[in-house]
Amino acid sequence: MQPQHLKRKLVAVIAADVAGYTRMMGADEDATMEAWWSHRKELIDPTIAGYEGRIVKHTGDGFLAEFPSVLDAVRCAIAMQSEMARRNADVPEDRRMRFRMGVNLCDIMSDDEDIYGDGVNIAARLESLAEPGGVAISGAVHEQVRGKLDFSWEDLGEQRVKNVAEPVRTYRMTPQTGAAPAPSAPGRRIAPGRRKVWAVAGIAAALAVAAVVAAWYLYPRPSPPDADIHATEMAALAPPDQPSIAVLPFNNMSGDPEQEYFSDGITEDLITDLSQVPGLFVIARNSVFTYKGKPVKVQQVARELGVQYVLEGSVRKSGNRIRINAQLVDAVTGRHLWAARYDRELTEIFALQDEVTAKIVAALAIKLTVDERQRLSRAAVASPEAYDTLLRGLELFRRFTRETNAEARVLFEKAIALDPRYARAYADVALTHGMDVTFGWTDAPEAALARGLEFARNGLALDDTVREVHFALSNIYLRHRRHDESIAADRKSIGLDPNYADGYASLAISLTYAGRPEDGLKAIRKAMRLNPHHPFFYVWNVGHAYFLMGRYAEAATAFERVIERNPHFPGGHMTLAATYGHLGRTADAEWEVGETLTLLPDFSLAGERGKAMYKNPADLERYIEGLRKAGLK
Repeated sequence: MQPQHLKRKLVAVIAADVAGYTRMMGADEDATMEAWWSHRKELIDPTIAGYEGRIVKHTGDGFLAEFPSVLDAVRCAIAMQSEMARRNADVPEDRRMRFRMGVNLCDIMSDDEDIYGDGVNIAARLESLAEPGGVAISGAVHEQVRGKLDFSWEDLGEQRVKNVAEPVRTYRMTPQTGAAPAPSAPGRRIAPGRRKVWAVAGIAAALAVAAVVAAWYLYPRPSPPDADIHATEMAALAPPDQPSIAVLPFNNMSGDPEQEYFSDGITEDLITDLSQVPGLFVIARNSVFTYKGKPVKVQQVARELGVQYVLEGSVRKSGNRIRINAQLVDAVTGRHLWAARYDRELTEIFALQDEVTAKIVAALAIKLTVDERQRLSRAAVASPEAYDTLLRGLELFRRFTRETNAEARVLFEKAIALDPRYARAYADVALTHGMDVTFGWTDAPEAALARGLEFARNGLALDDTVREVHFALSNIYLRHRRHDESIAADRKSIGLDPNYADGYASLAISLTYAGRPEDGLKAIRKAMRLNPHHPFFYVWNVGHAYFLMGRYAEAATAFERVIERNPHFPGGHMTLAATYGHLGRTADAEWEVGETLTLLPDFSLAGERGKAMYKNPADLERYIEGLRKAGLK
């Protein structure tokens, strides 16, 4: 029997060490430690976080990390090895750090500090079978990644490894095999060379705004609800007193991984459609996508998300035809309420989505008025060609890089050219311009914001019932410190979609910066319930509201949770520094100032005073005074 404090889960594990580390330490201990810490801070930690991984522990010359996705774990290992090869190019041969990495898929036991089990041991043994600069994977991992990466793997056959009874099928990638992909996983952190651009982006406010937009588009790391912060909202996650549903990501059955964008798009649209049904509680896209590609039971999903019903299905797109299978399950009783299979022309995609939504509504016995049914119809939302182009753009945008942001904008603009009345496409163009400004991807931020505002307003003129248009407007208004208009846009977006979790999160940011932290706290609590596996920035919103309310101890607890989940988020460090400053925790405050300056070398009180987006001077002074007490000049 396992101890009660240990939990079992299926994860991918990377074990890594540095080849020849003892020799390097013996030759030059100081230089070796300096190089190790540099690689850890600038490459290892952010890359693992960027691929949705968690560092379990650092060893003297390596690390152990876990990932919810096997594919992301292997991509992360390859990306790190590729970057290490680049870093070693100009380093003398005897001073080059070369990692050996082993990757295994295993059922482990874990607590808050470590992971245990034979699978972890196997990952460590695989590491010893990898060449310096290479990666070794188990047969279980190879089965999952085969055909999905442009790499060839050398089959080493069955390998007997220490302390493992059965031989382990092993495959090895050498440093010369293939070219490593650039990190493009959801939640990717900023590359070290780009850290300074944050200092001109509006700092904490802009970081929070960017996080809202990113969370809307990106698949977040699965995270437990912050029950310690909001026990009453999060505890047990009992279904609400109304019909409640989670839509699991539809499986891509086309046999072509390139079609993932389409099955994901269908899933997102069904969530959006159902979210706008009056009287229906719908879990946010970000939370349900944490289950993508995982063998889960509907009862588990319902229990973890606090809903009664679960919709699951599959999509097959071939040429001009589309096939959708879907079934609605009552997770409490296990009864199938409705199931159907559709085989239609692609031109009928919106009518098909309308039909699926209507069937679900009918199965849940929700009564709609004629006006409500008409408002929910998507039959004339866009041409099928424009819709497909927009979905391709979203797939690029979710990679969250400067290059893919620009490529996505080209596709969104193409969607507009294909259908000039496609309001959603205008909203997405606006958001790409906003991202350029926030992350310093443009040399003309004012012009980019003006272009974003122009596209958002054009979308609004075409169709003011599209929630994404108002979402885009809110983000742009807040950057201009037009707080009242930002709040109004947020309220419009959630008025159109009462289940819009990120709309509530955006409202929380707008309200708090407008000097209404109590209302902001209510908004983020609503967002957390709709999005139980919420991103780290939801918790940052909690801390920010508490900070402006003068409840510094509670603010510190929230910001500490943020740093635990994302140690490379500058906004978390700077607000925690200000909080510690007010609490008189001098040593802790100085530490957070150091972390802030590492991430933002150009950060200063004078600069922050001019960039911070507070409406009320008293709120700005509270923030600046906290930073001053923390030791910033």
